[in-house]
Amino acid sequence: MHTLQALARVPQLSSGWVILSAGDDFEWPQATWPVHFRRHACGGANRAESVFNGLSAMLSAGVSALDWVLVHDAARCLITPDAVSTLIESCRDDAVGGLLALPLPDTLKSQSIDHGAARVASTVTREDKWLAQTPQMFRLGALHAALSAAAGAGFAGITDESSAMERQGLSPRLVPSSALNMKVTYPADFAFAESVLKGRT
Repeated sequence: MHTLQALARVPQLSSGWVILSAGDDFEWPQATWPVHFRRHACGGANRAESVFNGLSAMLSAGVSALDWVLVHDAARCLITPDAVSTLIESCRDDAVGGLLALPLPDTLKSQSIDHGAARVASTVTREDKWLAQTPQMFRLGALHAALSAAAGAGFAGITDESSAMERQGLSPRLVPSSALNMKVTYPADFAFAESVLKGRT
C-alpha cells in the first residue's frame, strides 16, 4: 500500500494495474485504495511471466500498444512520486524508454569457490556498472513483443524488463536514481524501510 500510495501521487500516471497471483486472497483496504488503480489476478510463475500476462491483459482491455507503461516492483516501497516523475520526463521523448538505476557505489568483486568457501577471484571495474531499479518505462506493445520473444524459453535470463528490450538490440536509457529506492528483500530491510517511511509522515 505504501508503494501504491506513492505511485498514485504521480501526476502523469492516469491509471495503474496491480498484477496479482491467481490465488491471491489478500483483503485489500478499500478506504485507501487509489480509485484509478485496478487489481488483476493474472500473475505467473516469475516476474517476467507476470509482467507479460499483465501486458497481455492491458492489450485485451483496449489499452493502446503505443502507450507508455511503467513496471514497478511492489517491494520497492520507498519509491517517491518525484523519482517516478523524473523517469517519465527523462524518457517520454526517448525512442526506446528507460529505467531508474544507481551508478554502482561499491567496489565489485567476482568470486571463485574454494573448498565450499567463496573467495575473491578478481576486482571488477565499476566505472560503467549500474544497479537496475524500477520503475522501468517502455511502450506497451514493444515491451510485450520483447517478452513474447522470450516466452518460449520460459523467460530464461530475463531478470527485468530492460533485459528483454536489450535482447531486441535496444539500449534503454539509464536515469540516475537514489539508493533509497531499494527492494525490500532481507529481514533487516524491513526495519530500515519502516524507519524511512515513519520519517516521511
